[in-house]
Amino acid sequence: MNNRITFALYFGNRGFFPESLIASARKELTSTLDKLGYNSLLLEETATRYGAIETPEEGRIYANFLAKNRGRYNGVILCLPNFGDETGAVEALRDCGVPIYILAYPDELDKMDFSSRRDAFCGKFSIMDVFTQYGIPFTVFPPHTLHPQSELFASQIRDFAVVCRIVGGMKRCTVGAIGARTSAFKTVRFDELTLQKYGITTEVFDLAEVIRRVELMDKNSAACRAKADRLQSYTDFSQVPAANFANLVKLSVVLDEIITEAHLDALALRCWIEIEKSLNIAPCVLLSELNDRKFPAACELDIGNAVAMHALGLATEKSAACLDWNNNFGDDPNKCVLFHCGPVAQSLMTARGKVIDHPMFAKALGAGCGYGCNVGRIAPTDFTFASSLTQNGKLCFYIGEGEFTHDQLPKEFFGCGGVAKINDLQNKLYRIGYAGYRHHVSTAPGHVGVAMREAFTRYLNYEITEM
Repeated sequence: MNNRITFALYFGNRGFFPESLIASARKELTSTLDKLGYNSLLLEETATRYGAIETPEEGRIYANFLAKNRGRYNGVILCLPNFGDETGAVEALRDCGVPIYILAYPDELDKMDFSSRRDAFCGKFSIMDVFTQYGIPFTVFPPHTLHPQSELFASQIRDFAVVCRIVGGMKRCTVGAIGARTSAFKTVRFDELTLQKYGITTEVFDLAEVIRRVELMDKNSAACRAKADRLQSYTDFSQVPAANFANLVKLSVVLDEIITEAHLDALALRCWIEIEKSLNIAPCVLLSELNDRKFPAACELDIGNAVAMHALGLATEKSAACLDWNNNFGDDPNKCVLFHCGPVAQSLMTARGKVIDHPMFAKALGAGCGYGCNVGRIAPTDFTFASSLTQNGKLCFYIGEGEFTHDQLPKEFFGCGGVAKINDLQNKLYRIGYAGYRHHVSTAPGHVGVAMREAFTRYLNYEITEM
């Protein structure tokens, strides 16, 4: 097996209907998935009648097949070449533990005689009905019937692959909280126990220990030399003094070590003001570099948006960013400025960034204590946005889509920002604010809102705030 998404293929059957259609469906579906870049896992054709499932006994054979291959498949495609049998399907898939996509073949008007008619249109309703009775989650997209060799199927299966990646990555993951919440930022409070109820473990690290590890680290170690080369090639550090750059290097190595030691899937960092006071650096550019490696890293200890970034990264397989809902853009009601001090991945920017002394810390603490702000602009692209909060024992999300435009920000606008266009933005902001969400929002390139909603509501049981 390789890193491609793998689907276990299930073929339903009901003896009153033409079983001859099953063999062609096995060939058509596996061939199509291979062309689309996915792997298939099939029960041997000789294991049951026609390599399909009808009876509860055949369902148990398929369930045992899945159990033996646990961990080798990301989702199941339940294919109905004919009507199919719902009882066998329940036995086969009730414990599969992954998303299930139901595909019903369409009938053709010139093949409606008894020996050719599929009736999968009706059979799909029966499967959906009984799965609902048993509490087995499943995914369907309109239209009700669809041929696997159609272009629309290709689009749907890409969405389903996104669902599988999100569910597989979010059901059990670990987020690192590095440092305590800054007292002034009650906006990023969260509930560890609520996250744990949804399979998300929080590992907490004292910032004093992180700073101590930085101070004790030898800047000439092999790890530091390799990291220095990586950072120098990553963005422009020409304005950063050698001592400040050395501390940026060492902190980056320590963050990598923590990620490895704790098996983290994402992190949020207390990024001010102790790091600036102790090390004379701001970690913005280090979070940028982590995000560029597609490791979700949020600032200001915003665990809720670290979780959202992880979901967006799984969905898009691209770098996510944690940004402020920051400014209006003139009088345009559907545009705003999304910004942060520099944690945006280089791959999401229009050009190579430049690391400067953070002007906010220069103002508050004095010049020279905040080297690490990575200045640049976010590249135009379609994007999906999301954010999460824990509230009353529930994990809640909002999801939306928009685009970063070609509109220019003034040259004196510091940090890394972009102009976002989001339809009906003012009403969305109204709902976000009244629901008590953060002043942050997470974004990632591409439109994957439909698949994210499907994963969150059907399989992960998150609460969705309607936008």
